[in-house]
Amino acid sequence: MEKTKSPTLKRSLSLKYIVFFGLSFMAPTTMFSTYGIAVHSTNGMMTTAYVVALIVMLFTAYSYAQMVKAYPTAGAAYTFTQKSLSPHIGFLAGWTILLDYVFSPMISSLFLGIAMNAYFPSVPMYVWISIFIVSITTINILGITIAAKFNTVILFLQFGTFTLFTVFSIKGLLNGQGAGTLFSILPFIDSNANMSGIMSMVPVLCFSFLGFDAVTTLSEEAKNPKKSIPRAIYLITIIGGTLYLIGSYFLQIVWPDYQSFNNPEAAYIDIAMYIGGNFLVSYILAEGTMSCFASAIASGASASRILYAMGREHVLPAKIFGYLSPKYRTPVYNLLIIGGIAFSSLFLSLTFAISLINFGALLTFTLVNLSVIAHYYFRKKQRSIMGTIRYLIIPLIGASLTGLFFVKLDIHSLILGGAWLAVGFLYLLNLTKMFRQPPPELVFEEAQ
Repeated sequence: MEKTKSPTLKRSLSLKYIVFFGLSFMAPTTMFSTYGIAVHSTNGMMTTAYVVALIVMLFTAYSYAQMVKAYPTAGAAYTFTQKSLSPHIGFLAGWTILLDYVFSPMISSLFLGIAMNAYFPSVPMYVWISIFIVSITTINILGITIAAKFNTVILFLQFGTFTLFTVFSIKGLLNGQGAGTLFSILPFIDSNANMSGIMSMVPVLCFSFLGFDAVTTLSEEAKNPKKSIPRAIYLITIIGGTLYLIGSYFLQIVWPDYQSFNNPEAAYIDIAMYIGGNFLVSYILAEGTMSCFASAIASGASASRILYAMGREHVLPAKIFGYLSPKYRTPVYNLLIIGGIAFSSLFLSLTFAISLINFGALLTFTLVNLSVIAHYYFRKKQRSIMGTIRYLIIPLIGASLTGLFFVKLDIHSLILGGAWLAVGFLYLLNLTKMFRQPPPELVFEEAQ
């Protein structure tokens, strides 16, 4: 009797949709809602902090691009480190990066619940959060193509926010508002600024770039992944970084006195009202609500693919985590689990989630940078002059930068992230019978 063929992930994503998917994960317009607090932390030099964060992320994006050429599978950082460094480190990398993706939908749920409750205070927050989580889970279950197209629409609304804000900013500056000039070094250089404050903010801003790494989890659903995924990684990092630089620049020069905000968390509302009135405020608030959908869908899809890669190879229970719906060819059980975790937004704080995510992101970025050195420079012996530059010096700089900012995380991030890593380590001990056997390795099968 012929064995029934198991369903596989479907190759359906072109470069365009991969880039849109990654940018949707980033949700670039969230920089507006965090501006007031971030500009205080950087003493008015938020744009400079974004420049530093962009440089750090470009080095790491380079390493992700190199590794996806070697291993174009759904496991992403989990796969890269497992095959290049060691199976045990690979497991811990996958365990850690789950923090980024699994908790991102929870953050989006919380943002949306707070916003909708402010608009409609008579409706309990849990109602909005429940509707939101059910909606994003359903969209992801129906298929990656539907999710990508939905996110594309939302992404262009975000582009509209940046365009409108830039146009109103230029108009206001030309009319004498704010700094009264289109060109100023104020967002970049301030004699009163404290560099330690800027550097302490960079790890938080690196979280804003999550998205270039998320698309590597779609390698088995991308057309020609060895070319399209690396290109998407660079495009997402550069486009996202450019939007952050432009947005933070105009936010500051249209309102130079950043210390005058009554409520830093709502600073962007004051600025939008100042330059664009109710129209601009309404658009930014409405689009911000929709961007929560885009980010949650993208992060939920990415997390489900990592869980699927781990379940498929029996690192996690395969019947649950390695299951694909025969009809939709999506990891349904994983998406339901992620949706359930998102309901933690009803009782967990935003600070708690962001602390975990920053820990997971920077630790994983460091490991991926080191994976390039292990795979290409040592294993493949790419040690010519160009090989040394590409596969030793560049990733070593990337690892040094992400490692530096990892140790600069606040104590809450280190404690909470360390606790999560300790749980993963204990699970690994059980999985490998106290390291007497290696954890299961991924088998690289091209999706049909």
